[in-house]
Amino acid sequence: MATREINGLSRLCGSICCMACSVAMLIITAIAAGEETQAIAPQEVIRLFNGRDLAGLYTWVSDTKYEDPRQIFAVADGMLRVSGDGIGYVCTRERYRDYHLILEYRWGEKTWGNRVVAARDSGLIVHAADPDGSFGGSFMAGIEAQIIEGGTGDILVLPGKREDGSLIPASATANVVEDRDGETVWSEQGQERVMARGRINWYGRDVDWKDVKGFRGPADLEHPSPDWNRYEVICSGDRIECWLNGVKVNEARQLVPNAGKILLQTELAELFVRRLELWPLGKAQPTTPGWKDGQD
Repeated sequence: MATREINGLSRLCGSICCMACSVAMLIITAIAAGEETQAIAPQEVIRLFNGRDLAGLYTWVSDTKYEDPRQIFAVADGMLRVSGDGIGYVCTRERYRDYHLILEYRWGEKTWGNRVVAARDSGLIVHAADPDGSFGGSFMAGIEAQIIEGGTGDILVLPGKREDGSLIPASATANVVEDRDGETVWSEQGQERVMARGRINWYGRDVDWKDVKGFRGPADLEHPSPDWNRYEVICSGDRIECWLNGVKVNEARQLVPNAGKILLQTELAELFVRRLELWPLGKAQPTTPGWKDGQD
C-alpha cells in the first residue's frame, strides 16, 4: 500500500477512535445525569436504619437471593446485627445523591469461613447500580467506601454487568502516590489518576498490612472491637470524601456512577450498626477528630 494511502488510513482510523471515545464519554455522562436527576437529595435527615426494623431496606444474599433464612440481618435492642454468615448486603430501596452519610458501627467477634483467621471485612457501596448481584454475583456495581480492619476508608471502584451482559461502567479520579509495593494511595499532593476499577488506599494504610483478624497498623484510626466507630461518607455531585472518627482519610472525584442505592455488605464477619442516616449537605453535626463513643 502506498505511503499516501497508509497515512490517509491512519488519519481515518484515528478519527474513528476519537469519535468512538467521544461517543462513549457522552453515553457515560448521559447515564450519570439520568441517575442523578432520578435520585433523592435529602432535604432533612433520612434514617436509613430506624432502630426498629428494616423498613425501606431489603436484603440480598448470594446463595439465597431475596430470602434470609439464616437471619444474617436482624434487629434487636435498637441495633442492626449483621451476623456475617454469608456474602451479600442490606440495601436501600430508594436511590440517593448529594448527602452526608453517617454510620456508627462496631465489630462483633463472630467470623465465618476464611474470615475465621482473616481481617474482619464489610463495606458501604454508594451509588450502587441495579441489578442486584451486578458486581461479581455478590454485590452491586458502584463506589465502595471500604470497611475492613486496617483498611477502613479505602475507596474501591466496582464496575459490573447487567443481566444482558452489558457493562455498568464505574470510574473515579483521585490524587495518588504509589507506596513501596506499588499500591495506589490517596495523597492531596499526589498525581491525578483515573481509575476504571480497583482500590485507592486511605492515606495511612500500613504498607505491611496483613489479612489477619484483629490487624492494626501504627496509623490506624479505627477503634478495635468492641468500641464504636463513626464513619462518614460525603457524596457531593461527582465527589466523595471518607471520614473515620473525625479525620478525612480519602477522597475522589469525577465519579461514575454519581447517584444510586446504598448498601451495607455482609462479608463473613459480624458487625453491629446503631446509626445509619443521611443528612443534607452542610447540615450534619461536626465530628471531633479522634471521635470516641459518647462524643457528639
